[in-house]
Amino acid sequence: MLSLRVALGSRPAVLARRALVVAAAAGTGFLLLATLGHALVHPGDTGRGLIRLAWCAVPFAATVHLSVFVARTEPSGRLHAGLSAAGLGRHGLPLLGAASTALSTGLGVLLALLAFLHLRGDLPGSPLGGALAGPLGADRPLPLVGALTLIALVPVVCAVATAYCLRAARTATTDETALRTPPTGLPWGAALTTIGLAVEITAAHDARRTPAGTLLPLPGGLGGIAPAVAGGWILIAIGLVLAMPGLLHECGRLLASCRPTALRLLAGRALQEEAPRVGRPLGVLCAVCAAGLATTARLDAGARPLGPLTVLGATLVAVAAAATALTATVDARRARRPSTSALTRLGAPASLLRSAATLRTTTALVLVAPVTWLVSHLGTLPLP
Repeated sequence: MLSLRVALGSRPAVLARRALVVAAAAGTGFLLLATLGHALVHPGDTGRGLIRLAWCAVPFAATVHLSVFVARTEPSGRLHAGLSAAGLGRHGLPLLGAASTALSTGLGVLLALLAFLHLRGDLPGSPLGGALAGPLGADRPLPLVGALTLIALVPVVCAVATAYCLRAARTATTDETALRTPPTGLPWGAALTTIGLAVEITAAHDARRTPAGTLLPLPGGLGGIAPAVAGGWILIAIGLVLAMPGLLHECGRLLASCRPTALRLLAGRALQEEAPRVGRPLGVLCAVCAAGLATTARLDAGARPLGPLTVLGATLVAVAAAATALTATVDARRARRPSTSALTRLGAPASLLRSAATLRTTTALVLVAPVTWLVSHLGTLPLP
């Protein structure tokens, strides 16, 4: 009940971010239920059903990622003093954030279940009732317990991840040395990205000799790829996430080097400070954009148009990645408010602060755009 009161009493911006979590959970829940419906229609095709379920892991992970970052910027995760005075101890605050996340994601999967039952024709009452009765297995009884267990994974995993990350964030805020330490994941991220690209390029030479039966089916009629290619993309995505904070930090260092002006010094130092907060969400967005460009290249090469469920999953992942990066940016801006207030009291003009923010954003785009294009271009090599 307390998490509900905190959510309803939040500012409109917080409610908008929470609505995005509800929408993401609803989309992920519907994809999981659609996989169950496919299994009902094709009870003997276990392999394809498992592959469909495995591809749902991508929007599932995007939903968990978004819910965690939204919870870190909510009042339930920030008003430590007031909530502690209300009787919530150090361990109660992460639990409150987890409860708020479970509330939002639970509402989302409930909406997904209602939409799924309605499109099957189990809940008639509107012109769209039973519109997808065939693909969703309306002629077969729905195992309601199994469906509830399947979609319950979304709020449970999101709540657990939120509680863990909020507790780790509270512990990290007491260690000033850790906050000032530059990101150390750049060498590991570069190594993983290089290995992933090498795996994909090697798979490109072996693509013609790969038997058709061993290809991993892609969703939405995109054909199939070798398992090595999928593994390469996973390594590339992990590498980008690990390397992006270090890349942003180095860009900030370059801005503040070589006799910098006040504008360059302010923008560079702020970018170095924001790199640990914004780097990983920006790396996720970079990986998603690279995968989207590679998929577009495959469609241009003659693949069939994407199916509705594939479009839903791709849209969910893209929106979740963009919303997470934007949420992390808002969080970094809030953390920078004391420094901004101090500069304002010292007489820094507002135009200087706006110019520094513009310079930071431009620098990040100049970094992300070429990396995204290069990774997507190299990633399309093994796609025939």
